[in-house]
Amino acid sequence: MANKIPRVSVREQDPRVRATNFDEVCYGYDGEEARTEASRCLGCKNPRCVAACPVGINIPAFIGKVLEGDMAAASAVIAEDSSLPSICGRVCPQETQCEGSCILGIKGEPVAIGKLERYVGDWSLENDCKSCDKAPANGHRVAVIGSGPSGLACASDLAKTGYDVTVFEALHKLGGVLVYGIPEFRLPKERIVAREIDSLRELGVKFETDVVVGRTITIDSLLDDEGFDAVFIGSGAGLPRFMGIEGENLNGVVSANEFLTRANLMRAYDEGYDTPIYVGKRVAVVGGGNVAMDAVRTAKRLGAEATIIYRRSEAELPARREEVHHAKEEGIEFRMLTNPTRVLGTDNGWVRGLNCVEMELGEPDESGRRSPVVKEGSDFELECDVVIMALGTSPNPLLKQTTEGLETNRRGCIVADEAGATTRKGVFAGGDAVTGAATVILAMGAGRRAARAIDEYIRNGKA
Repeated sequence: MANKIPRVSVREQDPRVRATNFDEVCYGYDGEEARTEASRCLGCKNPRCVAACPVGINIPAFIGKVLEGDMAAASAVIAEDSSLPSICGRVCPQETQCEGSCILGIKGEPVAIGKLERYVGDWSLENDCKSCDKAPANGHRVAVIGSGPSGLACASDLAKTGYDVTVFEALHKLGGVLVYGIPEFRLPKERIVAREIDSLRELGVKFETDVVVGRTITIDSLLDDEGFDAVFIGSGAGLPRFMGIEGENLNGVVSANEFLTRANLMRAYDEGYDTPIYVGKRVAVVGGGNVAMDAVRTAKRLGAEATIIYRRSEAELPARREEVHHAKEEGIEFRMLTNPTRVLGTDNGWVRGLNCVEMELGEPDESGRRSPVVKEGSDFELECDVVIMALGTSPNPLLKQTTEGLETNRRGCIVADEAGATTRKGVFAGGDAVTGAATVILAMGAGRRAARAIDEYIRNGKA
């Protein structure tokens, strides 16, 4: 029976080698491995995996095509719902979504849906596979702010429907968090991200870089002067949070956003690029999410002893299990149930360490997570040269400040309904700009919902 076949392990770089380079960790499946793994799928009549996928990919159908060896057909199935399969196959938290709902996972290992999606996506790129049809132009124009996952998903769906779509990006490179936030060893930029964006260009999507909406142009001018029928805000959440503890203004304290942007977008890890980045001998990364794992593993590759500091236990780590596993393999130290209370400095204003306290888990909070409380008399000092704060982000307030009638909540997130409609007529939003920092695939799902809402809004005469 199919469910008796063991899950096919993915080939990876040796941990001792990869901890010194920025090459991709996972090699992915070859054709034989992909077909073997595809044979494990039960082809459920009521597939729970599809319901758990934020963009609704018909997972059993594309896996069935992989099993048949028809990769072009598998690519076509995925393209109906996702324009970024090679990206999603690498960075989505499948263990809590599609794979987490796979019936095989009840008593064993779920089907490796993410690895199969990656295989099909990479095959499509390598074979220049054109998998989607485009409707005739309908004469309407839509502006998309931000070229991250939500913006790209929205732009793709609208372009397929016949809209003239222009994406405005504040940075000089396209991709948003895909290029500035996720390290090369997890998501290759030129080989994967740039080529998947090129597929949107082939759909007719136009891109303009170095455009800061709210400064270079405004949302009001896009609607009132530039002739756009609607605007989608997919600008993400790039404003970092800090702890508010003493010493955070010392030299050597940085946000994970700044650190990863220097390393990824500005290629500070590459000796051929003149981008300064300082890691010293010992780096402490405060936080336990995927961004914290990306930062600590990057610091390790740049030559530092790297440590994660997290105030809850390992069971509460919000990062993907695969990223935690890889970090441990690479020699990252984990200091669980630990919380910084002060950044310690040298006489010349540089970081020399952290004052920390040990924590213990108390009663569950409203979300069901057990709240950490300080263990009395547990103060200690931890030596480090650099402290990276990976504590989450919030949206940049610029759009709110420069757009008439656009409401935000107390966290600075744009107020929007389930379909993405905001309080400003003709303006829709989705992804981290609405929810705060979340995942790539959730942002894509929001972009797709907004595309449908924009289409309905324009078809109904923008009423």
